[in-house]
Amino acid sequence: EKLLMQRHPFHLVKPSFWPFFTSLSFFFFALSFVGYMHFFCSFFVFFMFFLSLLLCFLFWFMDVIFESTYQGYHTRAVQRGLRIGVILFIVSEVMFFFAFFWAFFHSSLSPSIQIGCVWPPAGIVPFSPWRIPLLNTIILLVSGMAITAAHYYLVLGDGDDVYELYLYTLGLAVLFTLLQLYEYRYASFDISDGIYGSTFFMTTGLHGFHVLAGTIAIFISFLRTCFFDHFTREHHIGFESAVWYWHFVDVVWLFLFVAVYWWGG
Repeated sequence: EKLLMQRHPFHLVKPSFWPFFTSLSFFFFALSFVGYMHFFCSFFVFFMFFLSLLLCFLFWFMDVIFESTYQGYHTRAVQRGLRIGVILFIVSEVMFFFAFFWAFFHSSLSPSIQIGCVWPPAGIVPFSPWRIPLLNTIILLVSGMAITAAHYYLVLGDGDDVYELYLYTLGLAVLFTLLQLYEYRYASFDISDGIYGSTFFMTTGLHGFHVLAGTIAIFISFLRTCFFDHFTREHHIGFESAVWYWHFVDVVWLFLFVAVYWWGG
């Protein structure tokens, strides 16, 4: 009834305290992370701020889901704006990774005298790109195909295939993360081993964090699709955003595999 009384199709969001609390939690999360890395605060403090950040995201997105699914505020115009917002968010993430790739190529294309004028620096034994990195590349590409097929079958209205393809994607995502952790566990260098260790673990670690975020987004879409019936053939912007984000994760990994593992090693 409220939408029918409006003279425009847009959603004028009511005042909310979640953006303020989320920004505050993120600030203290970053501060505690730096403090934990430099032994200024305990892991418990860092974990509590991380937990508060997750809770802020949870309750904020619950409000968005309620506005979309039960209140009907996400009209076609609102969905178009949300898609533009997701695209701009992914572009900002591209710029984020661009900074770390810049640091990697700055050091690898012209190695300074401090690291012996060679790349990788002396004493660094890089990973073979044809073992776990290649396997993880195949896993991510297959998972991207599976989630794209799930989107296709959702539009067709085939619920059974969507359910199975969700499970395939989530299983492959968890497998990728476990293999990445296994690779870290047996690395011959760590993040404190000069510029190579710093750039390697920052780029691959941040990508792993984005894989985790994408896995959570797909899992939430899985619950909303297969158990709560939130998505329809015409209205599934939440799932569509998760698919776009997962393709972004795939593309970044391809650049990592070629630049860091293959060429840089």
